[in-house]
Amino acid sequence: MGANYCPMKGNVILELSLDFSVSVIEFCEVLDAQKRFVIAKQLLRSGTSIGANIFEAQHAESMLDFIHKMKVAVKEANETLYWLTLCERTRSYPSSPELKSEVERIITILSKIIITSRSKISKR
Repeated sequence: MGANYCPMKGNVILELSLDFSVSVIEFCEVLDAQKRFVIAKQLLRSGTSIGANIFEAQHAESMLDFIHKMKVAVKEANETLYWLTLCERTRSYPSSPELKSEVERIITILSKIIITSRSKISKR
C-alpha cells in the first residue's frame, strides 16, 4: 500500500482532515525550527487530533457515538483555529492563512455533518 492509502476514499471530510494534518505537521516543523516549541506542540496535538477523531467516527458504535466523535473533532478544530490565530497575531511567529482558512472550512463541514446526523436521529 502506498503512502497515500486511505481506507475511506471518497469520504470528503476524512480526506480533508488527513491533508490538513499533513499540512499542520509541516507548519509545526517550521515552528520547531524557529524554537517555538510550546505553540508547535499544542498546534500539532490539536491539529492532528481533528482527523484522528473523524477517522475513529467512521467506525462508531451508534449514530450518537458518531455525533459525539464529530463534536470532539469540532472542538479540536476550534482549538487549532485558536493556536493559528495566536501565531497570526504574534509578530515574531510565522503564520499560515491557508491553514486557518482550511480549518475554518473543516469546522463548517463538520458542523453540517453533525446537524444532518442529529436530524436523522430525530426522524426515527
